[in-house]
Amino acid sequence: MPETAAEAAPTAKPAWRAFLRQPSGLLAAAVLAVMTLVAIAAPLIADEPGGTGADVLQGPSGAHWFGTDDLGQDIFAQVVWGTRTSLMIGVAASLIAIVLGTAIGLASAHFRPVDAVGTVVTDVMLALPTLPLMIMLAAIVNPSVWTLTVIIGVFAWPEVARLIRSQGLVVSAMPYIDGARVLGASGWRIVTREILPAVVPLIVVSVLLTASRAVISEAGLSFLGLGDPDSWSWGRILLNAQRSGVVAIAWWQTLFPSLAILLLVLAATVAGMRFNDIRDPRRNGG
Repeated sequence: MPETAAEAAPTAKPAWRAFLRQPSGLLAAAVLAVMTLVAIAAPLIADEPGGTGADVLQGPSGAHWFGTDDLGQDIFAQVVWGTRTSLMIGVAASLIAIVLGTAIGLASAHFRPVDAVGTVVTDVMLALPTLPLMIMLAAIVNPSVWTLTVIIGVFAWPEVARLIRSQGLVVSAMPYIDGARVLGASGWRIVTREILPAVVPLIVVSVLLTASRAVISEAGLSFLGLGDPDSWSWGRILLNAQRSGVVAIAWWQTLFPSLAILLLVLAATVAGMRFNDIRDPRRNGG
């Protein structure tokens, strides 16, 4: 076991190499990379859907890879542009949750007075019915990409805080933390220079898992009609299919956005699990 968090840092690159050597980890990373490229290059891949077209409710073909909807709009273009919105909300909401959860978790792990309050607040947030509250808030505020992002991120941080606090308590009990206190290091320095680097691998895992849950939450809220009506997302595609009443006859309108959600969530979950396995010495004989 390394004596300081700084000495543990060099293990990051070997961990990533070991992660990419795993077939499932490499495949998950490749899927996430492809989806990220699709989101960035959406305007170059397909025109933004809008208006109406002559090919109404056409099945998948060479002209329309994923078929068309009841307005004649191309489903492939909707999925491509939906990738941009869904990924943006997932990543941004995850970052909000990670920042809040990491700050509260680290403060609770090192500062005992903060721990008493932070633990209670975290437990209360975890006990709340998250989905009904998100639906209520999304219905009250003006629906937009950013309001959905904030709502999802604010309700996602308690799980991150609990994980970071648990790992932070382990690190706080290590001898080099006591040595830092003896040498006169401030609480802020100990948290930022010693404890934070030690929990970075756990933060990486949390980002992946939290982002996947945020994508599911966004799709659910958009499917309920609480998403941004001016932006395409996978949930909005499903909502349009449900509203038009063609779910039973135009299977392609729900299949492809559902597969996109499944693929992203599965890739993020597998990547998080594999990276967590790599950093755990008990799974590597360390």
